[in-house]
Amino acid sequence: MINLAGKFTLLLLSGALAGCAAAPTDSPSPVDVPASEPAASTEQAASGSAPAEVEYGNFTEEQLFEAIVSELGGQRGDLPGASERYFRLAFATRDLGIVRRATQFASVSGDLNAVVQLGLLWAELSPRELEPHLMLAYHLLEAGRFEDAVNHMARIIELGGEMDFSAISRRTQRLGSDRRSRLIGELRELHALYPAEDSIHFTIVELLDQNQQAGDALIELQALRQTYGDSPPTYMIEARLLETLQQPERMMRTLRDGVRKFPRDTSLRFAYARALVQAENYTAARREFQTLVEQDPEDYETLYSVALLDLELENFDQASSYFSRLISANHRPDEAHYYLGYINEQNGAATEAIRHYRSVQIGSSNFVAAQQQATRLAIGQERYQDAHDWLVNLSRGQPRLEVIFASIEAGALMAAGQLDLAGQRLDEALERHPNDTDLLFSRVLLHDARGDMAGSEQDLRRIISANPQDARALNHLGYMLADRTTRYEEAMELLERAIAIAPDDPAIIDSVAWAQYKLGRYEEALQNLRRAYAAFPDHEVASHLGEVLWVMGRQQEAMQVWTDALAERPDSELLKNVMQRFNP
Repeated sequence: MINLAGKFTLLLLSGALAGCAAAPTDSPSPVDVPASEPAASTEQAASGSAPAEVEYGNFTEEQLFEAIVSELGGQRGDLPGASERYFRLAFATRDLGIVRRATQFASVSGDLNAVVQLGLLWAELSPRELEPHLMLAYHLLEAGRFEDAVNHMARIIELGGEMDFSAISRRTQRLGSDRRSRLIGELRELHALYPAEDSIHFTIVELLDQNQQAGDALIELQALRQTYGDSPPTYMIEARLLETLQQPERMMRTLRDGVRKFPRDTSLRFAYARALVQAENYTAARREFQTLVEQDPEDYETLYSVALLDLELENFDQASSYFSRLISANHRPDEAHYYLGYINEQNGAATEAIRHYRSVQIGSSNFVAAQQQATRLAIGQERYQDAHDWLVNLSRGQPRLEVIFASIEAGALMAAGQLDLAGQRLDEALERHPNDTDLLFSRVLLHDARGDMAGSEQDLRRIISANPQDARALNHLGYMLADRTTRYEEAMELLERAIAIAPDDPAIIDSVAWAQYKLGRYEEALQNLRRAYAAFPDHEVASHLGEVLWVMGRQQEAMQVWTDALAERPDSELLKNVMQRFNP
């Protein structure tokens, strides 16, 4: 046997094997293990005197060599190899420093089996130490071995340590109900042994809720509150349980009472504010969010919520102030610019609105919508070239963006009545992207606006030829033929292809029904129109439904459909025309 207290061996290992006393700074340290011996003092280092003698225990020469190789391997990045060697060495020597170091390497290597075995050995060698049980509890929880983890968590409590058992419920959402029930039973037994540990009781409540036993969880929560008193988490949990039990009034009352009792708890007040938003009580919600901002002026995410509520309540001046603060703080600047664009647009400040819309950066969720709004406003001011140049510069070198912007610009020009300029822009874009179906479809809409049915059909057939599965083009051409020609059979064939691709699209269902109506298949048409109208109560579908009912002799029903739809869309010329045509 070789005693490592010998001077030569001590000097050899003072750097390489200090892991037995304290982990090297460049080696992984998954477990914060206290040093078994203090390091040499600063005074000693300064004076150049030899470090104090450290007792590492008795090792064989082979074990000593294995320890050196393991440590050097770990420092060079061979963690699996170092972990395996240290594992063998730990059980061979049963040295506490080696066991700790071996546990560190096993943890970093992700070897759960080794961690558990070493942790048990560590606990055996140092039975009053908390560290091995903390380490075992963590790794067993992460591995889903909850029952084993509970045993070590209980040991921590027994040794006088502190343990938050809610770590269990944060990891059991996908657990089977039977196993979760067994875990609840184990925790009940543990709580009987340690009734002062409120986190055990909380965890039982959480697990019951996860097991879809909200009623039982609520009863358990009431018992918990009687024992330990109220706290922000108890109010939060009760509100969630009441929401699960579909008792919104009690849920709201619980959150309100909790906020009154704990006015400084931000999580509770935030939950109350969100619940008010869901209940569409925006004024009260804004008040709660405003309180949160006053409590923490640098909580910009909450400030963003207040700004959105002011926007919803049309408090535009206050919303503008908050959005400007967010931009200054560089918090959600793209969203803030977008909403400032909207506010200025509502206030009639189109130029300022365009500036904000154009400030929204590419890559943000509102980028395309912002450019669409800016383009529409610029064209509304007859700034045709400015709108075009902005979009061209913004999309240069990005083909997909060029297509999107060309369609946006053409749509805005058509809405402004500039059909010739819209056609010019689309033709230019199609020269660069001749087979793009989105651009072709935009030109179809232009042909429709011009009343050029032949042009529409030509471009629609180009789209269908390029992509036979384009349900949008099949539906558009099929409906056009059914509505504006007598080519009903041809229309039906196109629409049957479209409905096979998108069987639940109410627009296509409406088109199929319209073709069936033109073919005299009234019952089929009525059935499909009712289905389309239920999914999409649009005024055009209502006009079709009423017309089929009228032709079938069910005039009273037809008038009711038209009248109800007109109440929803009093500006619908389509409904007014069909009513005038059938009931002048």
